[in-house]
Amino acid sequence: MRAVVRLPRFHAATAISRARTSFVPHRTFAVIVEKVPSLGDSINDGKLMKWQKQIGEKVQVDDVIVAVETDKVVVDLRASQAGVLTWQVPEGETVIVGAEFAKIDTDATPTVTSAAAAPAAAAAAPAAANKATTSAVSSTPVPAAKPAEKKPAAAAIPTAPAKIGCRDVRRVPMTRMRSTIAKRLKEAQNTYALLTTFNEIDMTNVMELRNRFKDDFAARHNVKLGFMSFFVKAASNALMKQPDVNGVIEGEQIVYRDYVDISVAVATPTGLVVPVLRNCEGMSFAGVESAIAALGEKARKGQISLEDMSGGTFTISNGGVYGSLMGTPIVNPPQSAILGMHGIFKRPIAVGDKVEIRPMMYVALTYDHRIIDGQQAVTFLKDIKSYIEDPSRLLLDL
Repeated sequence: MRAVVRLPRFHAATAISRARTSFVPHRTFAVIVEKVPSLGDSINDGKLMKWQKQIGEKVQVDDVIVAVETDKVVVDLRASQAGVLTWQVPEGETVIVGAEFAKIDTDATPTVTSAAAAPAAAAAAPAAANKATTSAVSSTPVPAAKPAEKKPAAAAIPTAPAKIGCRDVRRVPMTRMRSTIAKRLKEAQNTYALLTTFNEIDMTNVMELRNRFKDDFAARHNVKLGFMSFFVKAASNALMKQPDVNGVIEGEQIVYRDYVDISVAVATPTGLVVPVLRNCEGMSFAGVESAIAALGEKARKGQISLEDMSGGTFTISNGGVYGSLMGTPIVNPPQSAILGMHGIFKRPIAVGDKVEIRPMMYVALTYDHRIIDGQQAVTFLKDIKSYIEDPSRLLLDL
């Protein structure tokens, strides 16, 4: 009798099931789409500036990959996940809030060396090449030098006369921030009835007070004592006494503010910005100086936010840091007045019946004559003068 061997039945469904169970994907793709976040109230779009990371480059969480310039502020856009940048919107393009501007692959391998690591690699390459060359030269016998053959001197080649002066012209596009600043300043001139009044301040007492206590002030509060805090406090007191200077016209109404938010003009590489010191009427000298230092540092680093610049009931512009003798500042809408500080210069002035050399500063107040009368403007500037020339009045709240 022959033996019968039974083989197991082959089912196609079973084979497919086993194939599905045993399949392991080679790599799981995880592409993160970066979208433009909210850029602030009333800002719907912005222009992409220089990319800090390139396609194929490794990025870490919270790395700044590009900055977007709006009409009011420059905002850094950061990576939400670590990975490799695989796609980006070209520089100079305008993107709206919520639009995609980059993609990051969290599983990809970088193909581009980061800008920080590139110089180190470039420096290491010549060193290795020099070492190899030195080794090869030392192990190779040097043949005897042959006497140099004398060649006839080449005839001198006449050169064109040197170009005298330069008349080249460069055209660069205006940044959105600079364009917005230009429009706002021109609108202020076209809309407001602007008038400027001047005065001069003897800085002797405030300079002596500052020089006497600046070291103790810095040791106690970890910030330098400058002149700006004196003017901010003086302006705060004067604004509370002259509410029209702190007010603004809105339609057919006059809005009076019972608080003082002072915008301090700060110059940055991209233009002038005016971050706001809030509730200055209740701030101390140390509080004013600390807030100005923090806002100035943020502005210089391009980290100033729209919230830092929103609002403001009055502006102080210090042209004295650039050596300005006198000027007429322009009101920052929708405010109604601006105080211009200028440089401190020694000048002969009459003190009683004598002529003395004193450190003097010209100050200017530009105001909207539709809401502020001349008497109020002159009185406001005289109050500033009295507070600075006699700082004890600030301490006594007179």
